[in-house]
Amino acid sequence: MYYLKDSTEIQTQIAKFALAKTLWLDTEVADWNTYYPRLSLIQILVEPTTRTGEFAYILDVLDKPDLVAFFINQIMVNSKIEKVFHNASFDLKYLGGNSAQNIICTLKLAKKISRKALQVTNLQLKTLAAELCHFSNVDKEEQGSDWGKRPLSEKQLKYAALDTVYLAAVHHRLLEIYNPNYISNIFNMIPHDSKQPTEKAVNTSLSATKVRVAFECPRLFYLYQRFGGNSLFIPTNNQIGIGNIFHQLANKFIDLAINEPRFTEIFQLSALQLNIDEVASRMQQLFYEIQFSVYLQKAVDKDASQAQPLFKVWQGLQGLIRRFAELLVVNRRYCSAEAVIRNTFVSEERKLEYYFQLPDGTKQRVAGEFDCLVYNFEIKRLCVLEFKTYQPVDPSVQLAQVSLYSYMLHQKKKVPVDSGVYCVLPDFKEYRYSWEQLENTVHQLIPYKLLQMQQWLTWEPPHPNPPPPTTQPHLCKICPQQQKCQTFFVDTRLDPPQPPLKRGEEFTKNNPPSPNADVMGEELAATLQSFKIKVDYQGAAVGPAFIRVKLKPHLGVSVNSILRLSNDLQVQLGLANPPLIAPQAGYVSIDLPRPDRQVASFEEYIQPQFLAPTAPVKIAIGVNLEGQLLEADLSDPNTCHFLVGGTTGSGKSEFLRSLLLSLLNRHSPQHLKIALVDPKRVTFPEFEQMPWLYSPVVKDSDRATELMEELVAEMESRYQQFEKVGCADLSTYNHRSSKLLPRIVCIFDEYADFMAEKEIRIVLEQSIKRLGAMARAAGIHLIIATQRPEAKVVTPIIRSNLPGRVALRTASEADSKIVLGGTQTAAAYLLGKGDLFYQIGAQLHRLQSLLATNIRIPSI
Repeated sequence: MYYLKDSTEIQTQIAKFALAKTLWLDTEVADWNTYYPRLSLIQILVEPTTRTGEFAYILDVLDKPDLVAFFINQIMVNSKIEKVFHNASFDLKYLGGNSAQNIICTLKLAKKISRKALQVTNLQLKTLAAELCHFSNVDKEEQGSDWGKRPLSEKQLKYAALDTVYLAAVHHRLLEIYNPNYISNIFNMIPHDSKQPTEKAVNTSLSATKVRVAFECPRLFYLYQRFGGNSLFIPTNNQIGIGNIFHQLANKFIDLAINEPRFTEIFQLSALQLNIDEVASRMQQLFYEIQFSVYLQKAVDKDASQAQPLFKVWQGLQGLIRRFAELLVVNRRYCSAEAVIRNTFVSEERKLEYYFQLPDGTKQRVAGEFDCLVYNFEIKRLCVLEFKTYQPVDPSVQLAQVSLYSYMLHQKKKVPVDSGVYCVLPDFKEYRYSWEQLENTVHQLIPYKLLQMQQWLTWEPPHPNPPPPTTQPHLCKICPQQQKCQTFFVDTRLDPPQPPLKRGEEFTKNNPPSPNADVMGEELAATLQSFKIKVDYQGAAVGPAFIRVKLKPHLGVSVNSILRLSNDLQVQLGLANPPLIAPQAGYVSIDLPRPDRQVASFEEYIQPQFLAPTAPVKIAIGVNLEGQLLEADLSDPNTCHFLVGGTTGSGKSEFLRSLLLSLLNRHSPQHLKIALVDPKRVTFPEFEQMPWLYSPVVKDSDRATELMEELVAEMESRYQQFEKVGCADLSTYNHRSSKLLPRIVCIFDEYADFMAEKEIRIVLEQSIKRLGAMARAAGIHLIIATQRPEAKVVTPIIRSNLPGRVALRTASEADSKIVLGGTQTAAAYLLGKGDLFYQIGAQLHRLQSLLATNIRIPSI
């Protein structure tokens, strides 16, 4: 929100408001129940589509009659500006009375429709916001607070700002109900074009956003279209409420880059001399100095609480600018320094529309507005970009949305248009789609989906056949209109979707739950049949997180023809990621996420039982499709040291903890020592006092290098002892010697945190190289983990000396290749939360890691 107290600043802002077409207004009054009430605040909203108060203006006019008079003269008596109040008769007492022109009163509009028709408790603004527009946690307590005191509390200011947000949403919804065929252009992101289709078309215009919602959940689409409200399935750990700010600043960056000569100067070097890191850094620095720092200072001056959200925005902008820098460096090979920026960012009207021919002969208008259009000179392709400030729960629906943008832009320009979705927070993740993939998606799916959407919108309760529930029940847990959905759709003939798995509901090796895999398999085979791919369903295997469907292609059907349909299957089946498809001996396997995903309980698979000192030392990796636990023997040359990679949310920390517990439950402190490196201080807090520790848990870089050098010295000392007794490895030595040497396992979490300083990086790499090459026989083993398995972090030296590989979900296909090697990109499409690939030589096993809900250190 923008809280203005300075008189000059308020006057300047009022002059800007005088240029608006519509304003949503409210007031707060001090001493309202006395003979001498005083106008305290004037609240104004210009952007009606926001669901938060971040763009509301609050003018502090307490005891400033000259400012109130200026507002009345500039705004209230101006007949060209539509002023919307809820209870206008109250507010106009303080804002011009009968002289006010062009006033809209939402209370009068609500009375015209009637409380009975609206099905609300009363017609107060807060009630309409909660019951009609589905705002949650509407604050009514501050209504009677003291608006004459200064300073005002943060809670009061938030309450005042949200009043205008509620007002705009209620206004929009009442207009929809009062005249369903009319929605004011002030609320439309896409204005109606005067051009009409030559054939019959439906009256209701749909947007690409609504198509996305329909793919996620038909019932949410219905509620969103009919009642408005929120339509985003946003994970609970994502930062919300910063999308508009990010998009604003992203647009300002592009404009600045095109028009500011200092950006052009960055590209004066030849393409071969340009370094992407340096280019990205200079562009980020320029934008920060010219634009972002000014924006930040103004926002923080008005509201100090904006600092943290804007820090998140800056993180996202850095990732976006980095990606733009990569494209600009590529394009510099084909353009001059003066032309490269303006030729990369294509100036194009972002609002699009197209009339789709539907199977029933009608036409449906679809409109949309994309975020950015760029041109890649290397592949000679346009690419339309969509920015997201959160990681979508279901990335497949992004494909449906951007495919529409690409298709509509293709119809306009008659050239291929690729698409990309940039999810900038909490970590930068990119989804790219070629025109060939997108065109096929539109032709195969969109007309039928649009026809379905039309049919859903004709339904009225209590008639049968309402819009079906989502095919992904886990979305219900984070549905923005969960309560409304549960009360609105009463359909006893349908089985309700199963709730998402609770912590206590676990996948067990003796009694694995069995979703109807055969139904899913037959549906998959039928879907492929619709693409003219003939296959026979040959059964399915059910794991904790996914179902592996086995399909036998008919003679003449190429396996590659199935592999190419990965994105289409993702959209058709409503999957969060493209299904993992792989040729097997005699069949093709397609892994589909389970709708009732479960966990593999650590206690179910590992029981405390100390083994003999000479027993093999094995670590638990995960549970396979047969419910069997796969383990890795650290004495095996192929699995003696491990590289573990996985992004935030992949389950990397839980994997390391269960791996460590599997060691502690089987080997006594006399025969096993554990060295732990935990720079983030959150992975191993429960293990800091255990007797197995080789040394105290390491948390800083200096001590980490010392630890690795100590392990190298320990390795050399052991080889000297082996030489004295004439043996080559630890097992032989312990058989011959009366004094047993313990095995040492070093678990190094978040290795990337130590790679920033060159000196530390060199020391660590050399130590890892020596230990990786020689330490196995000495009984010393390394498990190096990172959430950023990038090439500059996990260097070839590291990779070549860590033969064992575990890949949890990675942030990109490039990271997947780093962990698994070669061209293995599949880790980028894992499901997260312990879904992993375990690589042994050329074999790749997909497993579910164990989850230890309660960390219990075994008693000695």
